[in-house]
Amino acid sequence: MRLSPITSRSCLPIWTMADEPAPTLGALLREVRAALTAAGKADAALEARLLVEHFTGTSRTVAVLDPQRLVARDEAVLVRAGLARRLSGEPVHRIIGQREFYGLTLKLSAQTLEPRPDTEALVDLALPFVRRAADRHGRVRILDLGTGTGAIALALLANEPRATAVGADISGDALATACINADMTGNKDRFLPVQSDWFGAVEGQFHIIVSNPPYIPSKDIAALDREVRDHDPLAALDGGPEGLEPYRRIAPGADRHLHSDGIVAVEVGFDQPGLVEAIFLDQGFKLVAHADDLGGHRRALAFAAGRP
Repeated sequence: MRLSPITSRSCLPIWTMADEPAPTLGALLREVRAALTAAGKADAALEARLLVEHFTGTSRTVAVLDPQRLVARDEAVLVRAGLARRLSGEPVHRIIGQREFYGLTLKLSAQTLEPRPDTEALVDLALPFVRRAADRHGRVRILDLGTGTGAIALALLANEPRATAVGADISGDALATACINADMTGNKDRFLPVQSDWFGAVEGQFHIIVSNPPYIPSKDIAALDREVRDHDPLAALDGGPEGLEPYRRIAPGADRHLHSDGIVAVEVGFDQPGLVEAIFLDQGFKLVAHADDLGGHRRALAFAAGRP
């Protein structure tokens, strides 16, 4: 296939199909996969499928059953423009504007961290506590600090119908995205957004407090993979000089917002479990459970309220 490049303002090629027949779905998938493979993308097959499905409105089933289906030329242009963005280093889920998390499809925005599989360890850790609290009290209130897309709160709501959640975030853009996701996942009536700097505007008590706070030391930001450094919001990454500042904000405020039998569960960096545990112990909490991520690192910690 002969492609006619048009140079965009960012000097990236945006392919048109001047004088070319409309491609088939199978051919377009092969083309995108080949380009990503040549660029060294480890998940080339998956990313090709995500790009093509998103911009053509098709599915994997359609691709398997009808690979000779013709793709509209304007859709093919969008696919190739998305491919150019991916080849420039933009993450595929940023390009398509959404990501799967704990079985939910969640929209992304400029001010939301892209939810990643490691964070599912925090949901796995918190969910049994959520269910036990619902059994004891007949209902359960959850507070998600730094909610971003709403991923953690919405995953918990989706798995416990007796739960309600407050999603707190300093970013209005993030809260707007979380509300869209709450609506998309059928949890709009059980999710309340609150614009707040940590506990600043939060009222009431909760059975479970969860948070995936920024925990990367400031000095390490520049060394991050550019797909993270250049596309995730800095405020959702930078945890201060040691990466521990958010925990020093959460631990002192958690006790007054927890029921007496409540727990607070947080995600931590792979080398931070002991440091974060010490911060919570200093505030009178005790470690009651932990969970590892897919790489075997201790990724989530749960602390019981009250003096040990």
